[in-house]
Amino acid sequence: MHVGHLVAAVNARHELGLDRVLLVVANEPWQKVGNRPVTPAADRLALVEAAVEGVDGLESSGIEIERGGPSYTADTVAELEIRWPGVELNLIVGADAAAGLGSWERVEEVRSKVVLVVVNRPGTTIDSSVPDSPLDGWNFKMVEVPALEISSTDLRDRVASGRPLDFLVPMPAIHVIRERGLYPVAR
Repeated sequence: MHVGHLVAAVNARHELGLDRVLLVVANEPWQKVGNRPVTPAADRLALVEAAVEGVDGLESSGIEIERGGPSYTADTVAELEIRWPGVELNLIVGADAAAGLGSWERVEEVRSKVVLVVVNRPGTTIDSSVPDSPLDGWNFKMVEVPALEISSTDLRDRVASGRPLDFLVPMPAIHVIRERGLYPVAR
């Protein structure tokens, strides 16, 4: 969880007038498992909880951890519909994730139940006007956020090499990283 994620969430909430934004932590991020080491879900949830503490309208959510198994957005959307019937669900994703919507499990289910909110991400743009756009058939909105060149991979590397995370990651999340010994820290 870094400030880029928070900037996207806060700006989407403001621009769309949302009551709250849930930052959902995947239990098993099925598109990442097996491709690279994945930080345990409980640690990722603790990072998000620390990062959003005191931020109006942002909440951490362990809904996918509670469910267990691989994390599919379709399952999460279905569960949120049960928890909050009649509420318009907005699914906020970066443009990079929007470009890969075709690979999602049960994507048609998700498409029929949410408004897709695409936030710009540095180096990735989505042109909804071109033929075969990943946004074809979606009810979607675009939200512009400040371009911040921050990647989770770089942040993990920074921790491992002992470089500072200050102002890239909220200080409470940095404390969680240190307390839990996440990402081998050079001393």
